[in-house]
Amino acid sequence: MRSMLLAGAALAAAAPACAQDIKPLVEARARYEHVEQDGFAEDAEALTLRVRAGVQASTGPWTALVEAQGTMAVVDDFYDGLHGSATRPLVADPENVALYRAQLQYKTKAFAATAGRQRIALEDERFVGNGPFRQNAQTFDAVRVELTPIKGLKADVSYAWSVRTIWGVEGTGARQPAIRGDNIFANLSYATPVGTLTGFAYLIDQDEAAVQGYRLSSQSYGVRLAGVQKLSAVAKLSYQASYATQSEYGRNPNDYRADYYLLDAGLEVSGFKLGAGYEVLGADEGVALTSFQFPLGTNFKFQGWADKLLTTPPDGVRDLYGSLGYGWKAAGPFKGVTLQAAYHRFESDRLVRHYGDELNLLASGKLGKTTLSVRYADYHADLFATDTRRLWLQLDWAL
Repeated sequence: MRSMLLAGAALAAAAPACAQDIKPLVEARARYEHVEQDGFAEDAEALTLRVRAGVQASTGPWTALVEAQGTMAVVDDFYDGLHGSATRPLVADPENVALYRAQLQYKTKAFAATAGRQRIALEDERFVGNGPFRQNAQTFDAVRVELTPIKGLKADVSYAWSVRTIWGVEGTGARQPAIRGDNIFANLSYATPVGTLTGFAYLIDQDEAAVQGYRLSSQSYGVRLAGVQKLSAVAKLSYQASYATQSEYGRNPNDYRADYYLLDAGLEVSGFKLGAGYEVLGADEGVALTSFQFPLGTNFKFQGWADKLLTTPPDGVRDLYGSLGYGWKAAGPFKGVTLQAAYHRFESDRLVRHYGDELNLLASGKLGKTTLSVRYADYHADLFATDTRRLWLQLDWAL
């Protein structure tokens, strides 16, 4: 049945003879990444290009699409996680040519069903996301159903039998091209006057022994509140709070329980943005992979951009952070210009040891159909990992 769903979605997308609306899908990205990391004699230099192209066809409530992607390295003085020896820092963008999406969707005002290879990004993508920052983003072979029976109430349930990873078609070992399994993502949300309240359950059951010996299989249950309140004509307050508990699931040989907490608030006044938050990824007994994990989340968005905490350490993480930014609707020829700075202080949850601190900087703006961005991360290690500095220069273009 899984193969039939994928094949049906691909055929429907590739043969839109009766479609009323046909739309080409084209986007490209060029990114330069430089990494200096203690412990390596040489820095990493990566210039990678990614192109995605496809077609979307629609008729009435039906939409089908197929999209391929290709990634190549113009400058490859880096370790891509798959090829060669790790004599330079890791830049997780291996060369790749693959089917990115192939899906068929039926959608009305109150109901939507999507089958095939697709992007799934739930809530803030902490638990389930697309990982869009990496050149080979994460997609899911899945069936997803979204139901809105009454205004403000929404049920969102997905069954995914394969996760197509960022490692591409040549992935191997613990970095597989795809991770098979039986994964269920379920959200039930309701829009209240103070924000959207969501109850969630994420059941991750991985079938690849090479990927940490099934130790990333887990069940997470929790609740999240996220909202925005307008304070005046030029000011608004955003906030979110979340709690979850996680334990082993499926064939995971570990026996553990860990908790997750998040408190976050942001104030925007006349273009200025000020934010602060506290996120805790709890630990059990200090054994590897018994702390709170996010194997399917968009982890680059959280806990700094230097990629030091993509896998939660055995003793968990406490992340106290603050941010300051400013945005212009237009600045010269650029639209949507943003400047942002964020600072993180990392500690372990168990035994409360100082891991290190990180500074993140971002500048971005849009010129026509092209978005330009400069990003920088500087991690100063204390008792975890090593000093690391990363610089990105990036161009994104979309039709």
